Amino acid sequence: MLSIPQAKSGQTVITTFEMTPATAHDLMEALQSAFDEVVRHQKGFVGAALHMNDAMTRICNYSQWESRDDYKAMLRTAEMRERNRFINTLCKSFEPVMYEVADVC
Repeated sequence: MLSIPQAKSGQTVITTFEMTPATAHDLMEALQSAFDEVVRHQKGFVGAALHMNDAMTRICNYSQWESRDDYKAMLRTAEMRERNRFINTLCKSFEPVMYEVADVC
């Protein structure tokens, strides 16, 4: 389960995907599959959530990792490189950004 502690350790990654309503559900299914079958089994994975906007033009993924290196290692696996190439065909763009928690309200 996700929690948002205000701590100096760990890595938060927020990824925004831009797509059309025509590919929204296919993209969501591809992301759910990636998390269920690959990502959640990687070293350092803490938890994640997927959100889709009402217009079905954006998906936001929030994930937590024990370290930045754990997240980067997951991205370098052959399985995730292949999945990310497929995910890229379903969206106009996606941008992962690494964050540190600054405050919890």
